[in-house]
Amino acid sequence: MFFWFIGTAVATIWFVFHDKKFGYRHVVAGALVPDVIEVFLGHAGPLHSVVTMVAIMAAVMLITYGRKKSRSNMLAVVIGMFLHLVFDGAFANTKMFWWPISGLKFGDSALPVFDRGFLNIPLEIIGVLLLLWTRNQVKDNS
Repeated sequence: MFFWFIGTAVATIWFVFHDKKFGYRHVVAGALVPDVIEVFLGHAGPLHSVVTMVAIMAAVMLITYGRKKSRSNMLAVVIGMFLHLVFDGAFANTKMFWWPISGLKFGDSALPVFDRGFLNIPLEIIGVLLLLWTRNQVKDNS
């Protein structure tokens, strides 16, 4: 799963902000980070928890106090990570989504991308179409 997360993240940010100068590369990086890191764990981990995302957001806000450019870039990464949770359907697994509030063990929760199986194929196509749509929207608003 690659284009699904990139396409949905870029299209969402464009739809909300309509800003050509937004850190889209950082959003894309953030949208891919949870699966890129946790694929090595072999199961869903802390990066599929909203609690972890809130903690990361708080850390970014504290670390980047007084550094506007760094803050905007790092927040774009965190926003991408939040969007990954949304478009991965992480909220469907309560234990994983609310970790550690729901308990400290993740159990054997597979990454949602692996649970979807062949449904990933049409999602990848939709991701490419979203990227093409967003590119056209940016051109039209130039």
